[in-house]
Amino acid sequence: MTDTLRQTGRGEPDLLTAPLSAGNDTPPVRESAVSRRATIDVARTSAARVVSVVAPAGYGKSTLLAEWAATETRAVGWATLDRTDADPAALLSEIAAASVSFSPDAATVMADMRGVGTAALGRSAPLLARALAAAPQSFVLFVDDLHWASSLDCEDALEVLVARVPVGSQIVLASRHVPSVIGRLRACGDVHEVSADELRVDAAGARAIFAQAGATGASDSELVEIVERCEGWPAGVYLCALVARSGGDAAAITGDDRFVADFLYRECVARLPEDTQAFLRRSAVLDRMSAASCNAVLGIEDARSRLFDLEAANLFLISVDRRRGSYRYHSLFHEFLLTELERSEGASAVADLHRRAAEWHDEHGDGEQVVEHLLRAGDTERAAARVAEISLPMYGSGHVATVCRWLDELGDDLVRRHPALVISMTWITVLLGETAAGERWARSLDGVDAAGMPASERAEFESARAMVRAAMGRGGHRQVLADAAYAMAHEPATSPWRDQALHLWGSSLLLAGDAAKAEPIFEEAIDMATIMGNADTVILSAPELALFAMAQGRWGAAREHVEQAVTMVDDSHMEGYPTTTLALAVAARVALHDGDRDHAMRLLARGMRARVGCTHVMPWVSVRARLQLAKAHIALGERGAAWHLMKEIDELLRKRPDVGALNGEVEKLRASMTDEPAGEGSVPLTPAELRLLPYLQTHLTIAEIGQRLFISRNTVSSELGSIYRKLAVTTRGAAVERAVALGMLGG
Repeated sequence: MTDTLRQTGRGEPDLLTAPLSAGNDTPPVRESAVSRRATIDVARTSAARVVSVVAPAGYGKSTLLAEWAATETRAVGWATLDRTDADPAALLSEIAAASVSFSPDAATVMADMRGVGTAALGRSAPLLARALAAAPQSFVLFVDDLHWASSLDCEDALEVLVARVPVGSQIVLASRHVPSVIGRLRACGDVHEVSADELRVDAAGARAIFAQAGATGASDSELVEIVERCEGWPAGVYLCALVARSGGDAAAITGDDRFVADFLYRECVARLPEDTQAFLRRSAVLDRMSAASCNAVLGIEDARSRLFDLEAANLFLISVDRRRGSYRYHSLFHEFLLTELERSEGASAVADLHRRAAEWHDEHGDGEQVVEHLLRAGDTERAAARVAEISLPMYGSGHVATVCRWLDELGDDLVRRHPALVISMTWITVLLGETAAGERWARSLDGVDAAGMPASERAEFESARAMVRAAMGRGGHRQVLADAAYAMAHEPATSPWRDQALHLWGSSLLLAGDAAKAEPIFEEAIDMATIMGNADTVILSAPELALFAMAQGRWGAAREHVEQAVTMVDDSHMEGYPTTTLALAVAARVALHDGDRDHAMRLLARGMRARVGCTHVMPWVSVRARLQLAKAHIALGERGAAWHLMKEIDELLRKRPDVGALNGEVEKLRASMTDEPAGEGSVPLTPAELRLLPYLQTHLTIAEIGQRLFISRNTVSSELGSIYRKLAVTTRGAAVERAVALGMLGG
């Protein structure tokens, strides 16, 4: 059961990255009778850095963007979003990949787009924003289907980006709904808006559409009536043309867009051969289609020729890359086909197709799509089991928001029926320092009755549960020692969790005051983690070895250990994770010993930012990390900051008072500081203030920031005033500039 929790995917890298690359190809221009050149020219020549194209489905937003991209003389980047991009880490990754074509810096920071909590807003978004601002040439960045990324976190990150688009460049956002960032940009006069009214067609446009579709013979009065009934809706007019071409009565339509679409699509599809109709319906279970996926899911062998024929017939099939290797249906047509599939073949047939789609994606290493299809198949038990397998790897890639969405769909009752999923969720919340959720999931984990499990599964589960308890340290250091010992005894050498058990065992020995015995355990943990590819164990264990070396005066060895840890943080894209704090703090101390103050300051800024998630749900890690941060500040002469960190340690110890030998280390450092005054130096931002700081880059009001952080308006005002005092500024803009200079944002 637990063996799968550390798996990162099974499949070739090119298959795993194919969806991203496909979404960043500028699509070929679709043949269209109605050019939007005039609308494009007005938007292009406007002074606005942001162009918003907002209209319901079927108004030609994507076609307008493709025509603009094909005629643009500036450099072009393109991102097409989908349902998996409602996570700021995914959104920023897509936009960074799209920006590589015109910004060398975007290629440099692409790997840093992953993050958790406010890391996306506090580090990733400003890094990418600076890359856009530094682009050596003017550009137009197209972001299509932005409505998929409508979460508040995504919109906040997007606002940071659009604020840095340089003069002479533009970002074009196409969406079914007006993004909140557009409303805020209106006040600045920095947005040009294209609405559905500007995309409607008139009788002349309808004539051109009918001619392109090969529907001749419609009179002027009939075209006027069709335009009126469709209210200028381009997709509706085109559907009418197809109906007319096949001999139907194109003017016999009533109702709003949805009823018009259903009627016309049914008229169009009903005139196709039955095998073509079946292909259309069944392939619609795939959000993106390739010949291989259609063949596998539909059980056919001629999908490639079918897809080419459908594209040639203009049957609402859109190529999403220039190689015509990947396709999608127009969104409204896609929705219609899914409705027709269930109506004509039944819910069980739909579920079976989704299961086959899940199997195909499983074979190609795309775990996220496996879960999506299992959920749509209604196979919640298998979906829950798969979420348990990939949730921790997704934590490692910064896609926690996607996991949370799945959990909402599954519901707490189902989640609690899967012990492996409860373990995963407890680990994730603990590792992210989410106190309320961590305690809640820990209670759920405590309540799991393992008695009815098969013996082998029970042993694995109890070992995993013991490791979570050891990390949380709720029973004091002796209980940590007992839980870690249990895990050591029950995790075999071949277990993907063996390195974690070793790290916890070494840490428990440190808490028991047995440093000599702990050192070789950490070495073994790193060796095992390196073999298994488990970055978090290396990041946590290597700084412990560095501290042993520093105590013995072996600074060269200490340098090697911290370089290993920090390199792993960077290579694994784990910036902002609480578990990186210790490594960054110890690395800062080594840099100061080497006389590299600038490097030490950068490392320390990163460590101070990461400590936001070092809470009492991971007490001994949080205390140990703050001790090293305090020592680094003392070495810098920042005794005020060190005293502040000691106060944070005291708050942690009030909630988790027994951290073994660490209690003595805290008192030893406190005693060494007592005889001297706090001295000069800045007071660091508190974790709460660091959570708030990234939102100062946006135009959010104090009340809106409070809603994001689930705190009151008064609390936001108080924390904002404290930030201003500590940074010695009086405005939000100045606070952001100062924070960037200090490495608190985007560093």
